[in-house]
This record gives sequence, structure tokens and C-alpha cells, in this order.
Amino acid sequence: MGVVGTPGGSSRALRLDPFALPVRYATQDDGADGQVRQIEINRERVELRRAVRGIPMKVRVPVEAFRGVSMRLLPTEGNEPASVAVMLEHQDGGLRLPLFVAPEGDDGLVAWKSWSRVLGLPLLVVETDGTLREAFKRIGRVGVDGPKPRRRQRAAVKWRRPKFLMRRKAARLPAAPIVHRGEREIIARN
Repeated sequence: MGVVGTPGGSSRALRLDPFALPVRYATQDDGADGQVRQIEINRERVELRRAVRGIPMKVRVPVEAFRGVSMRLLPTEGNEPASVAVMLEHQDGGLRLPLFVAPEGDDGLVAWKSWSRVLGLPLLVVETDGTLREAFKRIGRVGVDGPKPRRRQRAAVKWRRPKFLMRRKAARLPAAPIVHRGEREIIARN
């Protein structure tokens, strides 16, 4: 999954900015003439251009057709160390696209989350057998977490009633209340 057209000594580093869409770049394609294909990515679609036996081809795929954004470990090539690649995954392996390649895992993690957020696709994890699974539970585009404990200071009653009144108990009246009728003056005594 090397990048085409990088200057000598730049290794295989591919660093596309997800916040500067649309992006255009060339990547390696073993089935194409010159082993090069041109890729254009924007928020709505991905466009692949290549020529096979002199016949130009252009494929447009909506972003929603992709399964998600994965992070893969690339093996060593020659004297280059292993690196991390962020890939745009599709059911068809031929449409899998590299988005970011770097030797540091921390940079890859940031790019992985950024591309997922910008394209609105789930984060995918590659299992040891090569299958993909979602890193987090989701319903549609919304992530699902376990229930959080209720926080008292965020209660709606907080703004209507002082906290010390919430600790008070309601008064209890005696079973047979004392009623004073016909008296001219009531004097309170303890």
C-alpha cells in the first residue's frame, strides 16, 4: 500500500488531513497501468481513477457504502520498521484505501478517530484472523454506552428548591388537634 510520487527518503508515510477535504492523491495499484491509481475523497463520495490496458476507468462510491475506518499494522518492508496504517474499509478489498501511514502508533490513533468523525463512519478493529469488528457499540451513527449514574446536582428540582429544604421532613399533625373556639385571645406558651 505504498504511496506513489513521494520524494526519496520520505519512507512510505502518507499523511492526509481529514479536515482539508477534498483530498487528492496517488497510491499503488498492482492491476493498473503504471501501477498507479488516483484517489479523490470528499465528505459525500470517493472517486477512484486508473487505466487498465489503456482503458481509463473512473469509479465513484458514496462514503456510506464503506464499512468504516480501520487501523492496521503494516509489516516491515526492507530496512523500514513496521508502521501503522489508517484505512477506509469496503466490502470489496480492491476498494480499500489508505488514508494515513506512519511509524508512530499515537499519530495513527489520532488520525483514525479524526477520519471516522469527519466521514461519519464507525471505527473498526482488525482481529487476528483478519476480520473487522466495530470498536464501540453503536445505534446508527450514535455511539451507545452503558447507563450513567444520575447526578443529583443536575436534577430539575435543584433550581426550584434550596438544598436544605430537601433534607427537611414534613410536619406531622397530632391525631386529635386542639381547637380553640370562643376565646378572645390566644397566647402561645411552650
